[in-house]
Order: sequence, then C-alpha cells, then structure tokens
Amino acid sequence: MKILVITGSPRKNGNSNTLVEHFIKGAQEKGHLVERFDSAAKKVHPCIACDKCAQSGTCVFDDDFNFVKENILEADMVVFASPVYYFSMSAQIKTVIDRFYAINDKISTPKKAVLILSYADTSKSVAEPIIKHFETMLDYLGWSDCGKLLAQGVWRTGDVDKTDYCKQAYNLGKNI
Repeated sequence: MKILVITGSPRKNGNSNTLVEHFIKGAQEKGHLVERFDSAAKKVHPCIACDKCAQSGTCVFDDDFNFVKENILEADMVVFASPVYYFSMSAQIKTVIDRFYAINDKISTPKKAVLILSYADTSKSVAEPIIKHFETMLDYLGWSDCGKLLAQGVWRTGDVDKTDYCKQAYNLGKNI
C-alpha cells in the first residue's frame, strides 16, 4: 500500500511528529511504501479562491504542494497528523488541505485515511471539532476512516514519550 503522511507540526521534534515516526516505522515494517510531507517546513501558498484550477485544471501557485499533488494521486492512504492549536489543526496542515480544492476531481476516489492528533488538554471534547472536520472531509471525498489516535495530555516536547501513545501509533501503522 502507498501511504502519504501529511504533518502539521512546526516543532520538528514535537509530539505529533514523534507519533508519526512510530506510525511510519510500523507501516514500513509491514511492507508499506510511505512518503512524508512536513507542511510546516514547506512553502505552500494558501488557496485564494481564484478558481483558476477549475478553469485550467492547474493551480496558479507552483510551490511545494506539487509534492502532495503527485503523491496523493497514487496513495492508497493519507495520514493527517497535527498538534491541536486553539481547538483546530495547525494552520500549516489546514493550508495543505485547503489546496485539495484544486485536485478535488482527481482525489475523490476510494482511499483510506488516518487522523493523528496531539494536544495538552486531557478532554476528548477538545478534539471533537477536528474529528468532525476529518469525518466530513472523508465523507465528501469518498474516503474511509481507518483510525484515529488522540494523544491527550501531551504538551511539552517529549511528553508523548512518557505515554503508551507511541506504541499505539506504531501498532496503528503496523495493523493497517
């Protein structure tokens, strides 16, 4: 299976990126091919709703989103991993998702998806708006939900290492 992992953490060694590393390790050990796109380290221009992509089939911006475009078309699964910032996914990953508009018709094919979140709060309700957004997006695209990992109570870099969330991420990757 080909898997595209899109991360949203601006902290290179942040908790959500640590979880992604464990997920990828499990998936690769199972024989899956994994490509990773760290949106916070890339140049992705926000969608400006110019609608040129609908007219020409190509986005007006020639930026790092091209990597996502190339890899998402062939992917069987897309993994979204983000810290929760002010009750939402990070702006960096949301910018990538907004650019899906330019390739809607090409990615509205059966794919699998996973959501990995890390956040300081200990209440699952903090993640509910993001989960709803994720599920709505999957429904719209015709993708299937293959799992969610909600790492609660991890704030400072490295907090996730003191939990069993890394093992859960590894097992999620290994068992997809």
